[in-house]
Amino acid sequence: MIRIVSVLFFLLFIQFDSQSQQMTKKGIKLKNEVWEKTQELSKAMVNADSMLLDELTDNQLSYGHSGGAIDDKKKFIHKLTSGSSDFIDITLDGADITISGTTAIVRHELNAKTLDNQVPGEVHLKVMLVWKFSKKKWKLLARQAIKLAK
Repeated sequence: MIRIVSVLFFLLFIQFDSQSQQMTKKGIKLKNEVWEKTQELSKAMVNADSMLLDELTDNQLSYGHSGGAIDDKKKFIHKLTSGSSDFIDITLDGADITISGTTAIVRHELNAKTLDNQVPGEVHLKVMLVWKFSKKKWKLLARQAIKLAK
């Protein structure tokens, strides 16, 4: 009887361990997908690619700038394509990604060279992005940034 119980516990442990490994692999895959979308967004911002920016962002986008301004999707894309917000180069560092159901939160540092309204500059920010998974795609729903202390 003890052997049967021991075997059953062993089989149960193997099943839970296997499920745990599958969940971990899926979590890593989802985090990689979200990080790829985050990098794709940065490239689209540098290139002022309106079609890609439109594809990557949710219609309900709330885009918070480090200075306090908040843009909707239309204004966010317009600022990038008009040159009033012009990123020359963006580097992302220190990503921390959390997935909860169909929502992903990405926190990272953003360091960039800018040319806003033809004025050269640099920004050093901590950014939080909220991605939403809908219709088999990750879309940026919200973003908020704060300036890093020098």
